[in-house]
Amino acid sequence: MEIHLPAPANIRYGSGAVHVRVVIVGAGEVGSSIAASLEGDHEVVVIDNDAERVNDLTYSLDVLTIEGDGASLSTLREAGIEAADLLIASTDDDETNIVACATAKTASDAFTVARVKQTNYLDTWQAAGGAFGVDFIVSSNLLAAQTMVRVIGLPAARDVDVFAEGRVMMAEFGVPEGSPVAGRTVADADRFTELTFAALLRDDDIVIPEGETRIEVGDELVVIGSPENTRTFAGDLTPGRDEDGRDVVIVGGSEVAVEVARLLEDRGLHPRLIERDPARARELAERLADTTVMASDATDRAFLDREHVGDADVVIAALGSDEKNLLASLLASRIGVARTVALVETAEYTDLFEAVGVGAAVNPRDATAEEIIRFTRDGDTENVAIVDHDRAEVLEIEIDGDSMLAGRPIRESAADLPARVTIGAITRDGTFVTPRGDTVVEVGDHVVVFAETDVIDAVAGTI
Repeated sequence: MEIHLPAPANIRYGSGAVHVRVVIVGAGEVGSSIAASLEGDHEVVVIDNDAERVNDLTYSLDVLTIEGDGASLSTLREAGIEAADLLIASTDDDETNIVACATAKTASDAFTVARVKQTNYLDTWQAAGGAFGVDFIVSSNLLAAQTMVRVIGLPAARDVDVFAEGRVMMAEFGVPEGSPVAGRTVADADRFTELTFAALLRDDDIVIPEGETRIEVGDELVVIGSPENTRTFAGDLTPGRDEDGRDVVIVGGSEVAVEVARLLEDRGLHPRLIERDPARARELAERLADTTVMASDATDRAFLDREHVGDADVVIAALGSDEKNLLASLLASRIGVARTVALVETAEYTDLFEAVGVGAAVNPRDATAEEIIRFTRDGDTENVAIVDHDRAEVLEIEIDGDSMLAGRPIRESAADLPARVTIGAITRDGTFVTPRGDTVVEVGDHVVVFAETDVIDAVAGTI
């Protein structure tokens, strides 16, 4: 289940350069990513007990850094927790994050967000209607699993997110060699009534496509549209791939793997899971009623042949290390699996995985940062997706009377938008509306917008 809550009511939005005071506990990949997204338009304090991390952030970002224990009241007071609007606890230790939030509540009214890996804390928090002194909990394991399950539903997709309660889908596709779409213009490739070609990511450039823009092999193509049209386009991009993602093999018995299996079971599927440790395999077989759990080594070629793993639609590698996930993915491709998805703990490796042939690489920390960052956006921002390691974002914004789009045709208001911005979709009273030049945006509409990271604050502030 995906949870999307509105921004906390006590966060004060305004027109000044600094409108939210945020305290971030943890300067790892998640905390650093969040701090980098907020530094220009918010007052940010980052706490970490690692002197090297603190030193790196001090020189790389415009934030205040404090070396210390983020779960300590004295350290939080040094960070100015009494005046904070938002506390984000994002260390790699679940208990530390929960304690940091609870401690912050003793000294402030800050809205608290805790990142946890294990879903049992999330389950307890939900069952209690909020617990631990935490206003919102984000489970990185669950978010990574949700991303993987969305990705395997679309051939060639490297990232997928949903907006407007599932009525709008954003997908990032790699354009492979031999694709019928490669070499065609956008006008020629676009035969869809409910789809917008939002952007082309080409090397280090972001290209906002026009009708005559030519799609090239190696481009990363971002589309926004209805789920039906997005799936149809995925078929156009990679014809001949008729896998429906129903025969899924999961390699590894990690907690992310368990969450993937549960999500697939919820969809009525019966995945297969390979776990090397017999004791862990027995445990998972008891926990996953509709998953076939096999106790074996996923690198045993004879076993893979015997179990016809090469016939699977998709193999998901969710082992305990990036190196093992890469090996499992490449071996799956070698034996004939058409699609591989790998869990990647180190964000810098995601491009490498995809460059050597892994269909999609999912980083839990990216997914977690994405979920947390939306709390810091303008109050009308309903959802956020980070594109290609923070090169761009896709925002869902509810239009109010102050929006520069309200009551105007898109053709007219487009001139007032920053460069490298695309209006990808609109929903109105639960109905999908394809944005065209003469489409008039109305108050109450939900608009899904692609924007380069450098102009996000300007977009969120005017739309």
